[in-house]
Amino acid sequence: MQSRTPASRTGRPRSAAADTAILAATREALVELGWSKLTLGDVATRAGVAKTTLYRRWAGKNELVVDAVAELFDELELPDRGSLAADIEGVVLQFAAILARPEAKSGLMAVVAEATRDEALRERVRASIVDRQMRLVLEGRTRAQCRGELPPEPDPGESARTVDLIFDVVAGAVVHRTLVSGKPADGDWVRSFTRLLLLGLASQPAESGDERT
Repeated sequence: MQSRTPASRTGRPRSAAADTAILAATREALVELGWSKLTLGDVATRAGVAKTTLYRRWAGKNELVVDAVAELFDELELPDRGSLAADIEGVVLQFAAILARPEAKSGLMAVVAEATRDEALRERVRASIVDRQMRLVLEGRTRAQCRGELPPEPDPGESARTVDLIFDVVAGAVVHRTLVSGKPADGDWVRSFTRLLLLGLASQPAESGDERT
């Protein structure tokens, strides 16, 4: 008889369904309880999983909440609507719609407030939310350059700075409009904002040695 050697095991596979339930429960708890009262035990109960399941995936509340918020923004897509202006309007309207959701408002405001006192949390916000959504700017700018709507930027350093600036302008304006001012980012506002943004993108950058008084 041949002896059978058991297959090696590397641990239980991570359950995508459990992750989805945990992140949804985290957002629900944020809306109902707020940051200070949210606990991993409460999230585990809402998600129907053991508390140890959370600790195998996340080191603590900070990481869990950031990932729960990041999942919302991963829903963003850049539609190809035929022009740079239309593409921008499409993604900004999506962004504003996400920010209008109670779980997005509660989650984003909470992590931003906590990140002002926690450098590690700020880095996780940057990696999980900002850097992941930078893809939209890269995709939109590349598409516009292929259409001839924007000039190419052969300098990698200058190109990266432009991407950062575009992201900051768009994200900052929409977050301020919806969460700080509490005003709607409706179609009229989005069209006006897009026109203003495109005026800036169309202008030629000043030479590096140019000094302005």
